[in-house]
Amino acid sequence: MERPWKHARRFNSYAEYFREMFGRRVQKISVDAGFSCPNRDGTLARGGCTYCNNNAFNPSYCNPEKPISQQVREGIEFHKVRYRRAKNYLVYFQPFSNTYARLNELKKLYGEALSQEGVVGLVIGTRPDCVDDQKLEYFAELSEKYYIMLEYGVETIYDTTLNRINRRHSFSQSREAIEKTAAFGLKTGAHFIFGLPGESREMMLESVKVISALPLTTIKFHQLQIVKGTTMAEEFAKDPGAFDLFSFEDYVNFIIRFTERLNPGFIIERFAGEVPPAYLAGPGWGLIRNDQINNAIEREMERQDTWQGKFAETGFVQS
Repeated sequence: MERPWKHARRFNSYAEYFREMFGRRVQKISVDAGFSCPNRDGTLARGGCTYCNNNAFNPSYCNPEKPISQQVREGIEFHKVRYRRAKNYLVYFQPFSNTYARLNELKKLYGEALSQEGVVGLVIGTRPDCVDDQKLEYFAELSEKYYIMLEYGVETIYDTTLNRINRRHSFSQSREAIEKTAAFGLKTGAHFIFGLPGESREMMLESVKVISALPLTTIKFHQLQIVKGTTMAEEFAKDPGAFDLFSFEDYVNFIIRFTERLNPGFIIERFAGEVPPAYLAGPGWGLIRNDQINNAIEREMERQDTWQGKFAETGFVQS
């Protein structure tokens, strides 16, 4: 299959997508609005997902005790050090489930974020069981003026795994939420984790067919990392043999096999995740940064003369 994007990279790049859309770099600014999750507050369960410790990826300026406007301003200053060319920003409502509140409360928070200078849109991380038609109608209205992305934590297509990691929703719920969001004309993203306990690498590769048929705009991948302060860290300490964690070299090879079968219309936001070594309770990849991971993957893709979607099936639905 031919590459449908215009740039020279070997995957449908998130950075290039925004350069084409806005004509310049757009930087995401994470904020913590103090949300919870239905599998954390007792509505469905307590304790949350077994792998989850939001402190492992929350920037230092993110604090739910601060107003959203303050977090956005501090986030812009924080990122100016590294990304001086960025003039436009997307506010990323990241920790926990950021649609898990009444619509009036959401409107206040999102409105505060959008009122900040340089902000051109929102990326809203949430669960598939925390949206409804009323909220989606509101997001569709916002999208007439701003860039709006709903990003769903799907993690895996296998319900046995979802139960094991205490997600407390099914893959069918994820599919339904993604399809409904796309039907409202909204940009729709999804997050997946590779290496969850109980899944073989063959199972993970096989899932690409199901994932590729979803009406997604963007997609994000993380390798499983064992993070301190989580239920999974306790499970790993008791039985590390139950986990098949990727080495860096294995992951590069795996993600290439996965990506060359992936729908080429999907924009890949990231191939892997970073957790500070101080938070790791299991083996990690040291101080390798995301740009180094991307470079290693692209170098190997070039060596193998492969690219996203080279072996993908045809006839996929696009959002």
